[in-house]
Amino acid sequence: MSAHLTRRGLLGTAAGLGVAASLTPPAFANPGGRGRPGRHDARLLRWASDTWNSLAAMADARTGLVADNIDAGLSRRSGYTSPTNIGGYLWSCIVARDLRIINPGECRNRIARTLATLGRMEKHDASGMFFNWYDEATGDVLRTWPDDGNVVHPFVSSVDMGWLGAALYLVAQADPSNRKTALKLYDAMRWDIFYDRDWWRPGGANYGGFWLEDPGRPDAGLLPPTIGIGPDLWYHVGHHYDTAISEARMVNYLGIIRGQIPPQAYYATFRTFPPDWDWQEMPPVGDWEEYFGIPVYQGAYTYRDMQVVPGWGGSMFEELMPDLFVPEATWAPNSWGQNHPLHVRAQREHGLDDARYGYWGFSPCSNPAGGYREYGVDALGLNPTGYFSDQEETNYDWRNPPTTYGDGVVTPHAAFLGMMYDRDGAIDNLVRLQRNFDAYGPGGFHDAIALRSGQVAHRHLSLDQSMIMGALGNVLIENGMRRWFATREVERALRPVIGIESFNTRA
Repeated sequence: MSAHLTRRGLLGTAAGLGVAASLTPPAFANPGGRGRPGRHDARLLRWASDTWNSLAAMADARTGLVADNIDAGLSRRSGYTSPTNIGGYLWSCIVARDLRIINPGECRNRIARTLATLGRMEKHDASGMFFNWYDEATGDVLRTWPDDGNVVHPFVSSVDMGWLGAALYLVAQADPSNRKTALKLYDAMRWDIFYDRDWWRPGGANYGGFWLEDPGRPDAGLLPPTIGIGPDLWYHVGHHYDTAISEARMVNYLGIIRGQIPPQAYYATFRTFPPDWDWQEMPPVGDWEEYFGIPVYQGAYTYRDMQVVPGWGGSMFEELMPDLFVPEATWAPNSWGQNHPLHVRAQREHGLDDARYGYWGFSPCSNPAGGYREYGVDALGLNPTGYFSDQEETNYDWRNPPTTYGDGVVTPHAAFLGMMYDRDGAIDNLVRLQRNFDAYGPGGFHDAIALRSGQVAHRHLSLDQSMIMGALGNVLIENGMRRWFATREVERALRPVIGIESFNTRA
């Protein structure tokens, strides 16, 4: 494997964004300043406050680690947490402070407690990356699953680390008292440990992650770390993140910002698969372009007379979760600036006009019938077997679209994400969900609602609640989350990469 990349950014950015870097003022509104008052602000603040209640209940008072989930009564925590959960809690603390739900002192103390625990937790020291599952009450790595006692082989997940890394950088800008500690953890993270420069497609791709020990799986392969540090690792060789519309693009963003992953990796991800890949969901429309020397098929799928760049499953969080941090629509107006509102519109029209559920907002969430399940709009997904919007898994066939759908399942966090591009439509949708279903409690909206049976997943997932907090931070305070993350250093590294692209979209 090649030697690791230097820490200097490929576009001349400052290296590392470490402790030595000066605190850059937010790129948008003043810290803590509200945007112009809008209709329904009081309602949105109530939703934010109740959502925060669930996150506060999930946070262990001693470790500051937030549980993965909790029951609707806010009394039974899951017994495990992940880097994504921890990151979501950290950015939710900042949003709760900026919305004046908690005071600055409480925010500082909560974050300090969490960071102190992170500092003593076991991790992959050579890369600074944390494992996927910990006990939230102790900070210990999970080696047996609490629910069934099955063996857990500690795994380092690239996408999960993306959310913790983004949260740590945000905290370092938003909370000066915890800046040094947050940056110490952030600067230790080596994003190039996930980068497979020898992937079959020019530009490389990121692995799903790696184990430190043989997990006994056929899709695990013993490989030397791509950055040349530490012992050989068992990589998840059967899994690369290779689609542009994916929550995993945050890993590419962080790697590009740090100069550890080249911008070519961003363009190596698929917008759609090429048109000769005839097994995909539908024939794409588009043309080939070239960016940073990488050929890119600028494909789109056609749904309800719209041309939309699809994700793998057609879910809202694939499309919009990275946009909580990076002002993608502003920095890339001809790509993300077109696709984000189109995806929200397509989800709304699917729920209201196509499937006629009466509601919308489709994304992975708790299954009202039990467990966890991936939901989405099948027509907006590359996956030929689909993420579906209903329990019956009604498949979208572009040649013969379905005329009826079954028991549709919506998750409130998807509508909150959509609120960043359709404020009034999302609020109307959520008001009716709150009014018409047993879907709201002291911790805010319950995680999912099956619309025809009326079944509700009476629990809260910390990831989904933190997406709600992040979206409300951007809606109630102009770019409230983005202004902390999108510093001038980040803009210099990332905007020239993503801003030059045009998607083949059509409204």
